[in-house]
Amino acid sequence: MGILNKGIAVTGIALLITGCASTPGDTPSTFTRKASGVGQAGWVYARSVYENPVNRPVSHFASLGSLTMKSTAGLLRRISLSTIEMPALNGPIPALGNGEAMDLVAFEDTLDKVTGTRQDLGRIEFLVDGDEYFGRLMESIDSARESIDIRTYIFDNDDFAVAMADELRQRSEDIRVRIMVDSIGNMLATQADAESLPDTHDHPLSINRYLERESDVKVRSMTNPWFTGDHTKTTIIDKKTAFVGGMNIGREYRYDWHDLMMEVTGPVVDQLQFESDKAWSRGGLLGDFANALRFLRGKQEHAARDGYPVRILQTRNFSSEIYKAQIAAIQNAKKYIYIENAYFSDDRTIYELARARRRGVDVRIIIPARGNHGPLNASNKVTINTLLRHGVRVYEYPGMSHVKAAVYDGWLCVGSANFDKLSLKINKELNLATSDPATVNALLEQVFYPDISMSREIKDSVEVTFATYWAEIAVDELL
Repeated sequence: MGILNKGIAVTGIALLITGCASTPGDTPSTFTRKASGVGQAGWVYARSVYENPVNRPVSHFASLGSLTMKSTAGLLRRISLSTIEMPALNGPIPALGNGEAMDLVAFEDTLDKVTGTRQDLGRIEFLVDGDEYFGRLMESIDSARESIDIRTYIFDNDDFAVAMADELRQRSEDIRVRIMVDSIGNMLATQADAESLPDTHDHPLSINRYLERESDVKVRSMTNPWFTGDHTKTTIIDKKTAFVGGMNIGREYRYDWHDLMMEVTGPVVDQLQFESDKAWSRGGLLGDFANALRFLRGKQEHAARDGYPVRILQTRNFSSEIYKAQIAAIQNAKKYIYIENAYFSDDRTIYELARARRRGVDVRIIIPARGNHGPLNASNKVTINTLLRHGVRVYEYPGMSHVKAAVYDGWLCVGSANFDKLSLKINKELNLATSDPATVNALLEQVFYPDISMSREIKDSVEVTFATYWAEIAVDELL
């Protein structure tokens, strides 16, 4: 606890120095915005350390136990991987195999056991990039008749997010509008601007207060027990249609980045609504008590009763369903593995991908040419070289790709999770998975085939400095 508080104190000092220091180019509004950011950081810290143990004691200490257990186990496994398991993978790279793909029926049974989850019914339509997704989302918001429930990591304060906030404020006059944001994620995002943001934009200091001002919108900032986060992104309309994936609400996702969401219908939406309702209850004043009451009420049925098998996978305390499922998919794949993700640092995943390629599986990874996170960009360089040494094909997508998708021999997994420690073990995440042939083919046709064709294949090792290796070690431990 003492080490944690010292770390927070150092972080706070850094925020004060970098966030509040006025430079000759600062305008009064810029200074006010930075000062507001420091105030928000203090509030996030106070809620995480002092409020959370009082009204969310179960989730607070469960987060501590889960974080400690997963971090310790992860450290021991990384030591084993780096000193024993990965060095043992040597010899010539074999040719690609020509055998049959894995048995998907048997694999779904395996996932039942490995993850403890069960398939539901649903239908998935992929929405690629901001124009397609936000256009469809706004149509759904405009036509909503009962409720809009948004659970997102970031609701930014840029021009696009403010325009969307205005629409939601107007809709709240007629229907229920509830919005959940992650405290840390939103605090950091609202202090940084997209490169394409117009200079004339006047940022609201608090997007939460802006949403609630003169409206019936209800907003809750989710607390961060032990500074973990809720990275889930779901928007549910009238309890019947859900949008699930990796996009937050902000200019980058609407205009600048390559990204992916899913429009989902069918009974699986009832479970998504149940998860959203529990998160909303937990985020309120009564915390864990309200969450328990909502859990006891159970899932309610509102969505259409048709579809094909779809599985919800999550990362939660003591449960890493997304991680277990994708490790199992890599281990069972016999023909091909395609993955697109911006943050690729998990050593176990990298090791299993190397093993898959060495048994003849066609393994292809797409990462962005221009990542948005310095340490993770550096870690990606180490990952690239490791994958290349073991025959994995790596592609560099032009610009920034925020897509979080994978296909393994006809089984897909798409959602909010990255291939890093935070997403696979620590933060709350939500992915959807299915082996429905038409849906898998749609993902290949709409995302993977075009993205591979427009990307540059990396054939030679990239330059890695001593500082890059240190960044990779830090990412493994912290991110």
